[in-house]
Amino acid sequence: MPTTQKKLRKPAIALTKTDHKRLSLLAEQFAEKNADLADFLLSELERARIVEDERITSDVVRMGSSVHFTTDLGEDREVTLVYPAKADIAEGRISVLTPIGSALIGLKIGHSIDWSTRDGRLCRLTVKAVSQSQDATVR
Repeated sequence: MPTTQKKLRKPAIALTKTDHKRLSLLAEQFAEKNADLADFLLSELERARIVEDERITSDVVRMGSSVHFTTDLGEDREVTLVYPAKADIAEGRISVLTPIGSALIGLKIGHSIDWSTRDGRLCRLTVKAVSQSQDATVR
């Protein structure tokens, strides 16, 4: 029986060599604690185009980026993508080791991607703006 729901293709993503290396190690270390999240991050890393750190464009979400996005659930949020030790949802800093954090990494302004919430719902987010932090402490 044919399906009526078309699976949406994931957008192309880009990562710096530094982010790719650090995130690969992080996902491998995290695999025993939460294999599903680690596997999702690793799958995103595997499909990424890797570029020299200085060649990444400013409209790409990378570690330390502030991201304004909307969701099909009506959310309109701005967050900063950080490593787990710096995460603080009350301050708007989300870990790359969350479903939404892994979905955001490498996206460009205008890109949309499907992601699964912690309770299993499938949602779609669209990146509206990206700004790069000069503060290395959030990375």
